[in-house]
Formats: sequence, C-alpha cells, structure tokens
Amino acid sequence: MPKRVWLLVIGMLINVTGNSLLWPLNTIYMNEYLDKSLSVAGLVLMANAAAGIVGNLLGGWIFDKLGGYKAIMLGIAITLVALIGLNFWHGWPHYVYFMIAIGLGGGIVFPSMYALVGTAWPEGGRRGFNAIYLAANVGVALGPAAAGVIASYSFDYLFTANMWMYVLYFILAAVAYREYDKKAAVNTNVIQERSRIDRKAPFYALLLISGAYLLAWVGYVQWQSTISTYTQEIGITLKQYSLLWTINGALIVLAQPLISPVVKRLEHRIKLQMVFGLLIMLISFIVVAFAEQFTMFVVSMVILTLGEMFVWPAVPTIANQLAPEGKIGFYQGIVNSTATIGRMIGPVIGGVIADLQGMSMMLLFITVFMAAAIVPALLYDRPLRKEQQS
Repeated sequence: MPKRVWLLVIGMLINVTGNSLLWPLNTIYMNEYLDKSLSVAGLVLMANAAAGIVGNLLGGWIFDKLGGYKAIMLGIAITLVALIGLNFWHGWPHYVYFMIAIGLGGGIVFPSMYALVGTAWPEGGRRGFNAIYLAANVGVALGPAAAGVIASYSFDYLFTANMWMYVLYFILAAVAYREYDKKAAVNTNVIQERSRIDRKAPFYALLLISGAYLLAWVGYVQWQSTISTYTQEIGITLKQYSLLWTINGALIVLAQPLISPVVKRLEHRIKLQMVFGLLIMLISFIVVAFAEQFTMFVVSMVILTLGEMFVWPAVPTIANQLAPEGKIGFYQGIVNSTATIGRMIGPVIGGVIADLQGMSMMLLFITVFMAAAIVPALLYDRPLRKEQQS
C-alpha cells in the first residue's frame, strides 16, 4: 500500500483505540458511579449515536466543500475539546453534554477517513477500505482490553488516556494529512455542472445498498444486545461471552490470508462479494437459533465474522465507486450514518421482539432481516443499468 494509505490506517487505529477505551464502560460508569438507571444510560448512548449520525452527514458535506484535511481536523478538535472537558467535569449532567460532543466529532471523522482512502488510492479498490476496516477492528480489540486494566485503577485515568490518544491523533493528522486536502474549487466546479446533478441513478443505487447495510447492522448488533443477554440466561459466563468478541477480532486479522484468494477472484464483482457475505452472516443466525452450548456460539461467531469480512469493507468501496466527482464525502457520510442508525435502532427492535415473542421468534425475525438485506444488495445496480440503456 502507498505511504499515504498507511498514514490513514495508523490514524484510524489511534482513533478507534481511543474511542474504544470509553465505549465498553459507558453504561457501567453511568450506572455504578453516576447512579443512573440503565434506561437513562441507554438514552445517553442513543443521544451519542444520534449526534454521530449528524456528524456523519456533516463530515461528508465538509469533505466535499472544504476538503478531507479540514473535515478530519474539525472532528478531532471537537472530540479533543470534549475529552479535555471530561477530564475536569465527568459528573452529571456534564457527562451527557460531552458524550454528545464526542459523538458529533467522531461522526465527522469517519466518513472523511473513508473518503480520503478512496481519493488517496483510487486504483486500490477494496484493498484500501479493507485496510481501514482491519485497523478499526484492531483498535476495537486493543481499546477495551486496555480500558479494563486502566479502569481497575481509576476511571479518571481512563478519561486521561482517552484524551492523550486524541492528542496523538491530532498531531498525526495536523502533520501528515495536510497534503491530502481536496481543494474546494475542484468539488464546487463539478457540483455546478448540471449534468452531474441530474444523474439520479448513482444516488438511487446508494440508497439501495444503504438499505442492505442498515438491515445487516440491525442483525449484527443483536450480538451486542439481545444475544449477549440470552447467553447469560442459559449459563454462558461473561468471560466466555467476552471470548467470543476476542475470537471475532483475532479472526478478522488472522483469517485475511484465507479470504484474500476469494476476494481477489471476485475483485471486480463487488456485488457478489456483498451478497456472498450476507448469506454467510444469515447462516450464523440460523446456527445461533439452535445454540445451547458455548461451542455452538463459537461456531456461529466464526461464521458471522467470515461474513462481515466480505460485507463491511464492500459497502464503502461501492459508495466510492458510485460517487460522482465532488460527492465522495457525501456518499461516505450516507453509508456511515446508515450503520450508526442500525446500531441505534437494532437493540430496540431486537429487545421489543424478544420481550413480546421470546428469543426464538426474535432470532427468526433477524434471520428474515438478513435475508431481506440480500434483495437490495442484488438490485442496487439496476438504476445504473437503466441509465445506461436510456
């Protein structure tokens, strides 16, 4: 990979590791240290996610108008200011305000990073997005592991560690990303071309692929919500459940040589990669529906992980391919906000179905959701074909 992409990968690793220091312990901190109910903690996390959606859309817009460097620096600055404040005021209600600001800042950064990978290495295709995906998953593995150790001494140290991670990210971005900046003039000239604006087909295609992405996330997030609760009910220990996510993170890195030949064979058939991955993820929910022993949950997690390795990098790759010149940030903002919406509403949908109809029915519904996700994934390029025919 080019050096420009490696610098983005390192930045994503620092960014996600910093994020992951705090997010696994948010509910515990609000419940045990701030003495707030789980419902209140859930509302705070929902507000954080909602701010992330706004940030995703805003970040994509800023990328297209002012450039990736300015978008990323703004997002990091907002997050860093919030983290500095959190070090001094982490009581109630200040914690809520800073969590919303962190959601907004982080939301601005993510679509800009993905858009920059697409512009920094256009000939790389899926490979650049896969590298960012890998870095994010390594960060997700490192952050919580370090957070548990740091928090065992004091939660105050956790806020400090998170802040210093973002200081490091700010320095890296300020020094290394300035040269990546897309000039606003390049984008506005294209936007002003009426022929570009009149092309609706790529946007309709984006909406279809985003619909598939949303449904996939509604299913995937059940592993962090309803399925996690279910494992406790049937006697799976918290340590064993945590091990499932360790397997997920390790497999994403270690199984790359296993899926690389398949990805290379399907390099120019990105739709097939997406559908293939969704089918594998669907199978994992069928397996977990019959799981009663820890071993079967491990099997299901392995299947789920193999599926996500095809799907998650494919979506930003497709968004990058669909985006007209001058709209890359906007398109990446759409797909990033779609994932955030899925993570936000998924636990609510799964929880309501599980409470009203039971776990078996919930897993059946989620399996149907995953099957439904295949339909827009298969059809997303139809608007493009119609446009070509006309």
